[in-house]
Amino acid sequence: MPREFPIGLTPPDWLVRNLQAHPAPVNRPAAARAAIALTLPLVIGLTTGHPAYGALASMGALSGVISDTADAYRMRILNIAVPQLFGAVGITLGVLVYGHGWQAVAAVTGVALLSGMISTIGAVASVSGLLLLLNCVVGAGLPMPHPWWLAPALLTGGGLLVLLLALLAWPLRSGVPERAAVAATYRTVAALLAVSGTDRTEEYEDARRNVTQSINQSYDLILARRARHHGRSPELTRLLAQLNAITPVVEAAPAAHWAARPLPPQIPEAIGLLARAVEAGSPGPAALSLPLPETETARAVDHALRHTAEVVASPDVDPRGIDDRLGRPATLGIRTARAARNVVLSANSWRYGLRLAVCIGIAQALVSLIPVPRSYWVALTITFVLKPDFGSVFSRALLRALGTVAGLAIAAVVLAEVPLGWWDVPAMLLLAPLVPALTPRGYGYQTAAITPVILLLSDILNHQGTALLLPRLTDSLLGCAIALTAGYLLWPESWRTRVGDRLADAVADTAQYVEAAFTSGTAGTATDPAARARMRRRLYRDLSVIRTEFQRALTEPPPTGRRAAAWWPLVVAVERIVDATTAARVRVKHGAPTPSAAEVTQIALQLRELSEGVRNAETLIPVRTDLTGPPGSVLEPLRQEVAAARSIASPH
Repeated sequence: MPREFPIGLTPPDWLVRNLQAHPAPVNRPAAARAAIALTLPLVIGLTTGHPAYGALASMGALSGVISDTADAYRMRILNIAVPQLFGAVGITLGVLVYGHGWQAVAAVTGVALLSGMISTIGAVASVSGLLLLLNCVVGAGLPMPHPWWLAPALLTGGGLLVLLLALLAWPLRSGVPERAAVAATYRTVAALLAVSGTDRTEEYEDARRNVTQSINQSYDLILARRARHHGRSPELTRLLAQLNAITPVVEAAPAAHWAARPLPPQIPEAIGLLARAVEAGSPGPAALSLPLPETETARAVDHALRHTAEVVASPDVDPRGIDDRLGRPATLGIRTARAARNVVLSANSWRYGLRLAVCIGIAQALVSLIPVPRSYWVALTITFVLKPDFGSVFSRALLRALGTVAGLAIAAVVLAEVPLGWWDVPAMLLLAPLVPALTPRGYGYQTAAITPVILLLSDILNHQGTALLLPRLTDSLLGCAIALTAGYLLWPESWRTRVGDRLADAVADTAQYVEAAFTSGTAGTATDPAARARMRRRLYRDLSVIRTEFQRALTEPPPTGRRAAAWWPLVVAVERIVDATTAARVRVKHGAPTPSAAEVTQIALQLRELSEGVRNAETLIPVRTDLTGPPGSVLEPLRQEVAAARSIASPH
């Protein structure tokens, strides 16, 4: 019988959440690419008599392995090649200021400010900013081989080797990741409809969030390619049409769930059949064997599903008739100019850039005044820990320390038992696949996998063996301490700015969505189906980001974690409001009486008042609300959800 913790020894919830491993399957192709990309440069370096050159190229390959996360081949080019370009700039700047004392400190601090600011643009920019600063720190802290361009060439060459390996199967598997993503979306919708209308509310909420995440991923993959291939790729046009076609089914799911009547099992089975056709790239059945619908919600599901089947069965799609439900991406020049303007004018961009610059500046100044072995590791630790989109700073500092200890235990065995030379090749062949295998499980696991790889490469460069272990631990703990004090404790308002304001914006956008769903706007734009679909998709996307931020905040110790837990029910309430709005709109479309403008205005007003309250309050307080309307109105469930959201109070 397992022994329970005494009450006084029970670990706090935030610590348990931090230490939990995320379940994730092993990406075998990525593990194989990591093994080849990190080992091949060592083989070439040993063969040519320049093992240090091979180690530098393997370091570049390691950054490519960390960036190798995209499924679609064209996205791999962006995810790997663009960060490598920034990494080359970073190492060049670092080499130029190496050995220049306080000039090097000022230069690295300035690069940290720029790195932090561009990291707020998006995922690719975040990794690019990370490599810009990481390589600059390494170049400013380590002597590099001459001439000055050799180190950037070796590091970039290692990263591009990962890209080459990632693109080898492109001619044979072009379009397969996109088809697989759309098919996965269909399967998540099937799982959603399987629990719609049942009393398994928690399963329904999880399934709806899975649908949101899957649709976001599918649109991102397809629209990223279609920005260059709009109207020229029949396959992408067809995939976009199939993704658009499943949207009405997703919109009908809340109506089916609110009706509290489970759908016949033939409906999710039919969607599973369509998913197999999408994944195979073949036309599906034009006619589905579905039971006769008896209610307005059942008719909505039946109508939407039959339309989806027709689109999947159609071999050819006219690109002129396909709209982008999330909006077509702007041209690269427009997006670049927009991103640059946002970086310069955004308070969030400056706030994060200054946080990172202050921490890096303190680290560089400290190691300049105090002799610290391998001092560049302090700044490297801060760079990894202090990332705005990688999770809570507190959690990452904790996991960085624990992961470093675990990685050092592995590295101690490797450095003590593996002789320098050709024995490093099989050792790297075993260690490299652990990086992509453990990274999805959490930051601590990723750190534990990367640490022995870095130390093995450092030993090839410096020949210090186990003498590297203690400085690595000391510098990592010092970097975590600086990040926690100067990057976390001194910025107590960071939780509010990244969560509270976003939640307030989402509530205000929900009010606009309610108005667009039931009232006519200027030129009919508010009632246009595509415009409504874009509003709903963006709302769910924003709420998904907010939910992620809340989950990160829950991993922080009190008071931040406790404050986030108090606000958590409001996030769920806003999601239910969006669901209730969509369900009411579907019911109106299939025969229910249209609500009056006064009803809609009343609900929108209540939501806007709630938005202002969220934006201005430090803690939630109970709000009395009196939402009444015509009995039997299609908006009655929505009124109940709005009233519930407004009456939520923070526990004391």
